[in-house]
Amino acid sequence: MRFQPTDALLVIDVQNDFCPTANGIGGALAVPEGDQVVPIINALAKKFGHIILTQDWHPTGHISFATTHNRQPYELIEAPYGPQTLWPEHCLQHSEGAAFHPALSIPHAELILRKGFRRHIDSYSAFLENDHRTPTGLAGYLRERNLTRLFLAGLAYDFCVRYSAIDGHNLGFESIVIEDATRPVNLPGSVAETNAALAASSIPRIQSADIPTA
Repeated sequence: MRFQPTDALLVIDVQNDFCPTANGIGGALAVPEGDQVVPIINALAKKFGHIILTQDWHPTGHISFATTHNRQPYELIEAPYGPQTLWPEHCLQHSEGAAFHPALSIPHAELILRKGFRRHIDSYSAFLENDHRTPTGLAGYLRERNLTRLFLAGLAYDFCVRYSAIDGHNLGFESIVIEDATRPVNLPGSVAETNAALAASSIPRIQSADIPTA
């Protein structure tokens, strides 16, 4: 695999609330082994000239929070835009949980894109909110920069990475998931569904070792 000037690394939601902490106590929505992607992503970042970070950035009372509905985390509700998994409160704006993992070191990242900041709609994808219509602006940014091939890493494989890769593909970008630089939430069936969805869109899953030094 050769680098192209139109390549970009898209790092999804490597934030404290999605990572176990050093003492073994997880963040508010800790992805199992989520912190293990950090050194892999740091090494990958040294190979890319163009890097975009995304950041979950929720207000209080967000529609995706179980507490907003007096329900239990991981229950499924029907939102105005379709099915919505309910989550523990996480990545609250300006909180330590919403901050990037302290060991994430990508000083040359060119853009930080915040998503999920509208109270009444969730955003898994870096491209579209969960109504699959409202854009985040990332597609326009990439097109203006002539960045057309995206390598995706981060958290979590079976939600935000999955939907970002598929939406990117559907919007005309070449999407490639770096599998060992992601980790899943791993709800019942979510990994198998993600694998199938990526395959159906012909989105490759590769390993970080497949990417050469630029």
